[in-house]
Amino acid sequence: MTISADQIPAQSQNQKPALESEMNPAPQYDRESYQGSDKLKGKVALITGGDSGIGRSVAVLYAKEGADVAIVYLNEHEDAQKTKQLVEAQGQKCLIIAGDISGEKFCHEAVEKTVAELGKLDILVNNAAEQYMENAETLEDIDSARLGSIFSTNIFSMFYFCRAAIPHLKEGSSIINTTSINAYKGNASLLSYSTTKGAILAFTRSLSQSLLAKGIRVNGVAPGPIWTPFIPDAFPAEQVKGFGKQVPMERPGQPVEVATSFVFLASDDSSYFAGQVLHPNGGVVVNA
Repeated sequence: MTISADQIPAQSQNQKPALESEMNPAPQYDRESYQGSDKLKGKVALITGGDSGIGRSVAVLYAKEGADVAIVYLNEHEDAQKTKQLVEAQGQKCLIIAGDISGEKFCHEAVEKTVAELGKLDILVNNAAEQYMENAETLEDIDSARLGSIFSTNIFSMFYFCRAAIPHLKEGSSIINTTSINAYKGNASLLSYSTTKGAILAFTRSLSQSLLAKGIRVNGVAPGPIWTPFIPDAFPAEQVKGFGKQVPMERPGQPVEVATSFVFLASDDSSYFAGQVLHPNGGVVVNA
């Protein structure tokens, strides 16, 4: 069941990161009609930002497809525990790892802990990010410290996780990076965020070429306006009201409508895909 833009009331949250448990209406991370078919049976996935939003939905669908999952998150312990319960309800293992992905040491430790406790690593999903709405009218007004923070979280962490994970990955493994529609069309009020997402696009395409010889496929997903904790976190309450109306479908996407792209890219169904990006964005045509 989808939710219309008119069903999104004004709301915001004081804490950062925002919590999925406090969103109204609750994001849809699963569909009863989604039946797994062992597409990922016996595999182990590490998902950054796996506590909520798109990451939670990816974790749940991966579990339905037979994968054990490790989720990395900052400090949203309640949301992370909920995701763990959802994964375990599918009969799969779920390891939760809290920490700041902007530090290389933590990223390395998260990968090593995943391998130590779940036995191996087959799929790396670089999904975690931070986002700030910028009211700056000129580039000179953007805060330099915040700029450093968003690059450390959104793009540097992908270098760190990939560097730590690649020695454990083997032929047939997948790396999937979350970029954004804003990497393609730009967004003046999300200038720094959009720039990091453009960097992720270039990183995905370049890394894909370097890893093909090892049989490791690297692809990306570029969501449009999706109803996740990102929205009440980054935008003023009145701007959240009616979220998603700007796309041709005139509604926000739900996490589960994005997570299916991650299932496809992690499975053998996408065995001829490398360096590509999927666009679950409500009908916006972008220059790929």
